[in-house]
Amino acid sequence: MADRLYTSSDAAKTLSDLGYLTGLEFVALARLALAYSIKKVGDTVQHSSDFSGKEIRKTFFFGTDESVLRSLVRVIYRDAFEDDDRFFSRRSVCKDHIDNGLKLLADVFEQCGRNPDVFFQKLAAEIPSPAAGRAYGPIPHLDIEVGKDIKNTPVVLEINNTSRHSNPHVAIIGQSGSGKTQILLKILADIRKQSDFRTNFILFDYSKGDIASNTQFIETSRATVYNPAAKPLPLNPFVLDIYDEKSIIWSAEAKADSFSSISAHFGFVQKSKLAKSITRAYEQRADQDLPYPDFGEVLEIARAMYKEDKATDDSLIETLRRLSDFSLFWEHGDQQQLISSLWTQTIVIDLSKLQALKELVAYLVIEQLYRQMSGLPDSETLDDRRQIRTVLAIDEAHNYLPQKNSLLQTIVREGRSRGVAVFFASQSPSDYEQDGFDFKEHLEFSLILQCKVKSASAVQNLISCSPQAAKQLRVNLAHLNLFEVISKAIGEDRDYTRFMAIPFFEASKTP
Repeated sequence: MADRLYTSSDAAKTLSDLGYLTGLEFVALARLALAYSIKKVGDTVQHSSDFSGKEIRKTFFFGTDESVLRSLVRVIYRDAFEDDDRFFSRRSVCKDHIDNGLKLLADVFEQCGRNPDVFFQKLAAEIPSPAAGRAYGPIPHLDIEVGKDIKNTPVVLEINNTSRHSNPHVAIIGQSGSGKTQILLKILADIRKQSDFRTNFILFDYSKGDIASNTQFIETSRATVYNPAAKPLPLNPFVLDIYDEKSIIWSAEAKADSFSSISAHFGFVQKSKLAKSITRAYEQRADQDLPYPDFGEVLEIARAMYKEDKATDDSLIETLRRLSDFSLFWEHGDQQQLISSLWTQTIVIDLSKLQALKELVAYLVIEQLYRQMSGLPDSETLDDRRQIRTVLAIDEAHNYLPQKNSLLQTIVREGRSRGVAVFFASQSPSDYEQDGFDFKEHLEFSLILQCKVKSASAVQNLISCSPQAAKQLRVNLAHLNLFEVISKAIGEDRDYTRFMAIPFFEASKTP
């Protein structure tokens, strides 16, 4: 059974040219070519006999969407394609359509004066307008009722309303037992239902595993639970969209930064050795079917490097050893299918049993989400509503915010335009006052429950109230009732809104 195909030389050149000028990854362009060719010629595509171009591996081309794309081709051809080689191989319909589609796209690009903006506009013009009916339905209004105020008026967060809010990011703040996790689950479950389960989430369950074991929430949100302490995550942090020198170096440096951000003992020497070990691991796999290493292979190379330098084992070797020995991530030989597109999944990652590796595992997942987010086009906006693709939700976020994770900061700063929202649940308003990056500036929705507050300014900056109100709230917040919330003013011209939140366990009782 074939696991790859080779484009024509002309198609390879088009992939390179369009990729450079439009910023799209080659896999995205190849998929676009397949769809565009099918739209234009259906089942009458011309056979392509030139195999001297770019190699495209089946796993990278389809990712987790093989069943969808296979069904599309089956419908067009009225053929089940029981012989898989006829579907995807050197001589297959996918090969023919990719080559043909890239030729068609190259022609369109030339017609548009090689202007990427005009090119995309022309392609978009071939999609039926909203009035003619949208392929995936209208963009949902994610208006989440989080509670009721003193007048019993519903308090609603219009998460994706761009005319009222600058971003969709949320902070839920409260000490242990105040109800913040229940509010987080209520918001996530409502987003799933209101989006008709098109908006996904990646939720880190940090402390007790209570979220991962909440069967009602898991069933309501249709989430999949992963417990890396018991079974490897079906993710490989070394998988890339393209394996050129620049991408490999970027991946190695990003992981070195992630390692160093969680350990004071991980200095410049360890960062340099880790980046070099990862780069060599990619080089070692360059000619193999799967060009990405795993942590066992990186550990082996790092140990050889230390032996060559006559250096003693340190924090780098110990961390790599734990990642490898505990099999926290997918390794070569694992039978479970890799998740290729994180933002298309709804998952809860139970980190509660990982102890010292919690933050690192989360950071490696966040790095992969960042990389995938960077390759996405801006999410669609219609009638002041922006499509939210996924939510990155971090419970007990006070464990992450001080770590200066630059990739997490970039997701917070740039995620709005790519349809990625970030939700934090933490213990104090002061958690968001970090040196070098002001999280408060990027949090549109802040819900503060019972907690102890060090400074009134932290409250003022989060909910935009007056200095006088912030001073009073600094005292009052310690005495709020269970599920009682203070937030930025919602719906009326006043300093702030005070309401009783609806916990998930109450909302889930209502059909």
